[in-house]
Amino acid sequence: MSTKILIKNGRLIDPASGLDRVGDLAIANGRIVGLGDVGAFEAERVIDAAGLVVAPGLVDLAARLREPGHEHEGLLESELAAAAAGGVTSLVCPPDTDPVLDEPGLVEMLKFRARKLSRCRLFPLGALTRNLEGKALTEMAELTEAGCIGFSQAEVPVKDTQVLLRAFQYAATFGYTVWLRPQDGFLGGGVAASGSVATRLGLSGVPAMAETLALHTAFELVRATGARLHLCRLSSSKGVALVRAAKAEGLPITADVSINSLMLSDRDIGYFNSAFRVTPPLRQPTDRDALQAGLADRTIDALVSDHMPVTADEKTLPFAEATPGATGLELLLGLALRWGQDSGLTLAQSLAVVTAAPVRVLGPALGSLGESAGRLVAGGVADVCVFDPAAPWPVTPAELKSQSKHTPFDFSISGVELPARVRCTLVAGQVAFEAA
Repeated sequence: MSTKILIKNGRLIDPASGLDRVGDLAIANGRIVGLGDVGAFEAERVIDAAGLVVAPGLVDLAARLREPGHEHEGLLESELAAAAAGGVTSLVCPPDTDPVLDEPGLVEMLKFRARKLSRCRLFPLGALTRNLEGKALTEMAELTEAGCIGFSQAEVPVKDTQVLLRAFQYAATFGYTVWLRPQDGFLGGGVAASGSVATRLGLSGVPAMAETLALHTAFELVRATGARLHLCRLSSSKGVALVRAAKAEGLPITADVSINSLMLSDRDIGYFNSAFRVTPPLRQPTDRDALQAGLADRTIDALVSDHMPVTADEKTLPFAEATPGATGLELLLGLALRWGQDSGLTLAQSLAVVTAAPVRVLGPALGSLGESAGRLVAGGVADVCVFDPAAPWPVTPAELKSQSKHTPFDFSISGVELPARVRCTLVAGQVAFEAA
C-alpha cells in the first residue's frame, strides 16, 4: 500500500496546463488527489518544498540502459537509479541491446526487471527488423503486446528502401510509430562532423547530407503510407529546416534533439578529447544555434538525454577509436533549464520539452498512464520531480549514480555549472530518489 504524501509550500509548475503557483500537492494510492489548497489531507509523510519547484517527472525519449548484453557498461539498477536522481520518471530505451529486442520474451523480461526496481517507468522500442539487420521485419504485433511502444533501428540504418517501405506500410496499417535516426547508410560512417575541425584533426567526416538525404527518403515514405514517424536526435540546421517544412505540410512527424547536439559544437572537441565523441557527431555552431531555435519554436518537440553508458577503457582511446557515448540522465533537467535561460524562456517553457512535449510524442503508447503523464493534475499519476532552482552544481563524474562517469559536461572539462538540483523524485507516489 502506497504512503499518503503531502508536498508542502512548493512552487507547483505544470507546463501542460499553465499552472504556476505556490501551494501543496497531496498524493494517495499513487495518484495526485489534490493540488494548491488540499484542505485537511491526512498525510503519513510531509515533504517541505518551500523554495523548491514541484514539477511533473521528466520523460526521456532516448536512454540506453545497457541490459541485456552490455552489463559491463551499465546495469539496469544503476542506470534507473541515475534516472531517478535526475528527476526522470519515464524513459524510452532503444532496441540495440544484446540480444536485440526483437523477441517478445526479451521485452517482457526487461519490463519485469524495471518494475521490480520501482525507480522509473520503462517504455522499450522494439527492433524494426530482425537483429537490426535491415532485411526481415520483426513481428510488430507480438512485440507491441509485450510492451513495445514503437519500432526503431537504433543506430543501424536500413539500406534497402524496399524493406523500409514495407515497414512503414505495416506500421501505418496497425497504427504503430516508426522511430528513426535520420542517417544515410553509406555516408554516416565517419567519426566527426564534416567541416574545418574534422579536416584540421584529420578525422573522417559525416556530412550533413547524411541526415538530409535520410530525411527526404523518410518524408516520401510518410507521404506514401501515412505512417507516424518520430525522428531521433536531429543534428543539423538543414535537418531542422526540412522538419519545419514537413510539419507545415501536415505530415504526422515529431522530432527530438540530444542534450549534446543542443549545447555543444565540433569546436568543443579541442585536441581529440574523446569525451566529445558522441552520436550523432557534434556539428558546427550554426547547427547548434538552429537546433536551439528549433526546440524553442517547437519544430523540435522534445529534448533527450541520449544517455549511453560506456566504460573507461572504451573512452581512454584515440578519438577515432573511442566508443561514442556519454552519460546524460542526471544532466537532462539542468541542461533543459540552461537552454531555457539562454533562450529567454520561462521556467515552464523550459520544463515543457522534458515533460508535456515528450508525452505528446508518445501519445496512445502510454496506455493506462494516459494524458496525465508529464503533468500535475488532480487524479493523475503521481510522477513528480522536486528540485531546487537556486542550487547550481558542477557536474562531478564521481558523484553520478550512473555506472558510466563520462560526460562532456564534466565541470573539469567545461568549467560550467548547471542550474538546479533534484531533491526528490516520486514514481507512482513512491519516493524513488531523495537527496541526502
